[in-house]
Amino acid sequence: MNLFKTGVLLAVMTMLFMFVGYLLAGETGMVIAFLAAAAMNLFSWWNSGSMVLRMHNARQIERADAPRLYDMVSQLAQNAELPMPKVFVLETDQPNAFATGRSPAHAAVAASSGLLDRLSEEEVAAVMAHELAHIKNRDTLTMTVTATLAGAIGMLANFAMFFRGNRNNPLGFIGVIATMFLAPFAATLVQMAVSRTREYEADKQGAEICGNPLWLASALQKIEAHARDTLNEQAEAAPGTAHIFIINPLNGQAMDNLFSTHPNTQNRIAALEQLDAAWNDQGEPEIASQPLPKKEIWGRHAGQVRPSPKPPQTDKGAPRKSTKGPWG
Repeated sequence: MNLFKTGVLLAVMTMLFMFVGYLLAGETGMVIAFLAAAAMNLFSWWNSGSMVLRMHNARQIERADAPRLYDMVSQLAQNAELPMPKVFVLETDQPNAFATGRSPAHAAVAASSGLLDRLSEEEVAAVMAHELAHIKNRDTLTMTVTATLAGAIGMLANFAMFFRGNRNNPLGFIGVIATMFLAPFAATLVQMAVSRTREYEADKQGAEICGNPLWLASALQKIEAHARDTLNEQAEAAPGTAHIFIINPLNGQAMDNLFSTHPNTQNRIAALEQLDAAWNDQGEPEIASQPLPKKEIWGRHAGQVRPSPKPPQTDKGAPRKSTKGPWG
């Protein structure tokens, strides 16, 4: 299904390129736009993850650089039954994070320095679990491809005035003006094409991976509070990538409902609190069956050996699968 949705999205983007090319230079422009879109679709599919990381000046780290963060991501990836993704740090004071990559085998997670400084380790773990949920759901391919193409469409507005005297332009100056207004909105439309419901699903699965919905609820509250007051220069320079972040990184936004790239943060927090209440009332849902590490890597029980829990018994004597995450 995710592959189908990605294919539909790329087809829509290709048609949009062709339409804008037609407005600017008639049939010739449409053909050129089609060829350019085809090449860009292939290029962005293969390189979109690395391109987004470069756009945000992300710095890759190894275990020696940040052992606690690296081991945290490794343990969460094991719990989610995913390959170990590459880990990056964004040099910005704004607390935020995103995941990228065309597949789980070629995935990366990125956390900002502001996130690591302002959030507790449990909250950071919850954010990383959220991003791993996007990888597990293969949302990252769609998100990174749309980010790349949205940026490219936005660039068309910068060249629109060069075509105002083109005799192949079927609508003349009106076509140029239309393109200049349509292109800036194209990035927003593309971001809206990726349903905001994926954030709710990633919140839910992220809570299951880390073992505590309230950690993610607390993290979202802090990120939202600081993101509004802290400028992320890389994100402002590449607004087409805003939808890949866990919280919208752009400041001064007036539109927060129909045209928002993210669900309302308070609604997400409320959903996580309801999930926590449901877990307490009915027992937690099943998560990845990957065996837990023998030692806690960080947190309150760092260094302590924790035996694998025995499956609890139901009233009828049937075993129930353990659902605790590494930090549950």
